[in-house]
Amino acid sequence: MEDITLIAPCFFGVERVLRREIENLGYEIERVEDGRVFFKADKYGICISNIWLRTAERVLLKIGEFEAKSFEELFENTKQLPWHKYIKEDAVFPVTKASSIRSKLYSTTDIQSIVKKAVVESLKEKYNVNWFSEDSKEKYPIHVFINKDKVTISIDTTGDALHKRGYREVSSKAPIRETLAAALVYLTPWKRGRPLIDPFCGSGTILIEAAMIGLNMAPGLNREFISENWSIIDKKFWWNARKQAFNLMKKDTDFKIYGYDIDDRVLEIAKENAKLADVDNYIHFEKRDMRNLNSEDTYGFIITNPPYGERLEDKEKVKKLYKAMGDVFKNLDTWSFYIITSYDKFEEVFGKKATKKRKLYNGMLRTDLYQYLGPKPPKE
Repeated sequence: MEDITLIAPCFFGVERVLRREIENLGYEIERVEDGRVFFKADKYGICISNIWLRTAERVLLKIGEFEAKSFEELFENTKQLPWHKYIKEDAVFPVTKASSIRSKLYSTTDIQSIVKKAVVESLKEKYNVNWFSEDSKEKYPIHVFINKDKVTISIDTTGDALHKRGYREVSSKAPIRETLAAALVYLTPWKRGRPLIDPFCGSGTILIEAAMIGLNMAPGLNREFISENWSIIDKKFWWNARKQAFNLMKKDTDFKIYGYDIDDRVLEIAKENAKLADVDNYIHFEKRDMRNLNSEDTYGFIITNPPYGERLEDKEKVKKLYKAMGDVFKNLDTWSFYIITSYDKFEEVFGKKATKKRKLYNGMLRTDLYQYLGPKPPKE
């Protein structure tokens, strides 16, 4: 089967986690850049990576890379790429996204327009036609990324972003994205069967992602992808990939994780989300104030995304909340805590320096993951 290069974009700070995910699927890493991992695969790999990757935002099929310092160079180099290998005569191919960083070509609308013209001219010559339909089920969204005059052109194989698992129809006021929530779980040594609590569970995203990881449930198992309509990918690839994912689920496992919040409405949303994700039997949601947090388990994990206090009027409330967290978490001195926040004085207010601190981006917002590592439990 023909080798291709796929690109998996992700949040800044998640690259290593995503790299490990891709390697665990059996694919070779080409290179890692800020917010992007390039890897070797084949057309079946398009199906596998879309269905299985938890921390990638989407999967892109790389068409080519070149340098362009003028729009003429952008046009000519784009035109030379082998578009006919992927895009059929009756397909639709909009240039849906263009971004430019520190490059001479910075007008994204002009970049989109010129790339579109170049692809049209390339396919006109190949198919000997003068006109392409804009109404087709087979759609190939083109992405253009320019960094320091180096152009990477790809086709989106995903469609709706990978964080849209299909279980979060309603969310709380400031939800964490599913892909970042999965990354937070991967950044801990938590395994199914070990206690896990989110005392600010909101719409339940962190716990739902943890439960899916515990069950080895593929995050893309119950959704559709734009490349499922591509004639260049055999339909049996998708069928085989989904069948394999279904068979790899650990359905006989038994564990319980816990989500607490003080908002009844939010807890109802969390319960509904867990039900839609088919993990509601593994998560216990309960109305409880963080200040009343306790556990009978000697060892366990807290992974949480507490309020950040981004608005000026909320800063003092958040400061008091983090101080209360520090007081309460002292009673769980053999537990491990993983707390993500943009509040830069968190350690000072919490009252304890983190074992490790990792820079992550929650969307465009700079945050830190404060990791407090408790002692390892004795081997059973």
